Amino acid sequence: MVLYNVTVNIDEDVEQDWIQWMKNIHIPEVMETGFFEEYRMMKMLSESPDEAGKTYAIQYIAEDLFKVETYLDTVAPKLQKQSIIRYGTKLAAFRTVLEEV
Repeated sequence: MVLYNVTVNIDEDVEQDWIQWMKNIHIPEVMETGFFEEYRMMKMLSESPDEAGKTYAIQYIAEDLFKVETYLDTVAPKLQKQSIIRYGTKLAAFRTVLEEV
C-alpha cells in the first residue's frame, strides 16, 4: 500500500468554499482517475495560535507506487493547476508519498 498525502494550508476567508470544492469537485475527480482505492480528508487540530490559515491533510491510498507515479506524471499537473487558478496565494500545498511498512 502507498499513501499519497497532500498537506494544504488554506486561508480562513476561503476555507469553507475550499472544503466544499474539495468534497464535491476535486476529490471526486481524483478518485475517478482509478489510481486510488480510497481517501481521507483530515483537519489538523494541533496548530500554533500564531500560524495563519487552517491545515488539512488529504490522503489517497493506492495499491502500489506505480499507480501513484502514473497519477503524478499524467493527471496531477492538470488537477493541481485548477486549485491554483481557483485559490491562488490563499492556498499552500506540499505533497509526500509514503509506503506502508
